[in-house]
Amino acid sequence: MYTSIVILIVLASIFMCLIVLIQESKGGGLAADYASNNQILGAPKTTNFIEKATWGLAITMIALSVISVACLPGSGSSDSVIMQQAIEQAPTNPGNIPAMEQPAATDAPTEAPAQ
Repeated sequence: MYTSIVILIVLASIFMCLIVLIQESKGGGLAADYASNNQILGAPKTTNFIEKATWGLAITMIALSVISVACLPGSGSSDSVIMQQAIEQAPTNPGNIPAMEQPAATDAPTEAPAQ
């Protein structure tokens, strides 16, 4: 399910890129080439279709993105990543006391002080 939604988002974004490339800024675009034919033949304006397609694809991409989050495959546990790391790294110094330097361990036996 998640993979199919991601594929739909990718297709919608490709179509969005193509539609934006067809458009020209400030209302020119594809309709500018056929403006006289639209007036003569009475065909509907292509700018209305392109604008509606742009809005439709934008809304579709937003809706699919929200749906994809709901269908996101889970890891099976409800614990957060921070809680898992806190459990794994058990506190070794619970009193938060600075550690004292330990003398280096040597193989030579320590001699008792003379009395």
